[in-house]
Amino acid sequence: MQPLKGITVVSIEQAVAAPFASRQLADLGARVIKIERPEGDFARGYDDTVNGMSSFFTWLNRSKESVVLDLKDKENKELLDSILSQADVFLHNLAPGAIDDSGLVVSHFVNSIRT
Repeated sequence: MQPLKGITVVSIEQAVAAPFASRQLADLGARVIKIERPEGDFARGYDDTVNGMSSFFTWLNRSKESVVLDLKDKENKELLDSILSQADVFLHNLAPGAIDDSGLVVSHFVNSIRT
């Protein structure tokens, strides 16, 4: 059963909290688009157990699509806007103020996400 089939989640995430939450949504059928910084999620480098990839990263990020975006780059911000315009859910686990420091405004996300 996939009760979230047809739901699109966009997540700016790394480490554990948001990746685990969005993995649960993916397991329930949601399409999850993980936004990663150009350096990648630091969990990618924890080990190389799974065919050269981190077991921790692969366990938390199964069933997701991954897009690399530099949120300091204007064109990348525009691409994120485009991705968010198709989203039903937006989540992140960045430090407090990080979204604002990047020049992105949460209220803009709320207005961008279709209802």
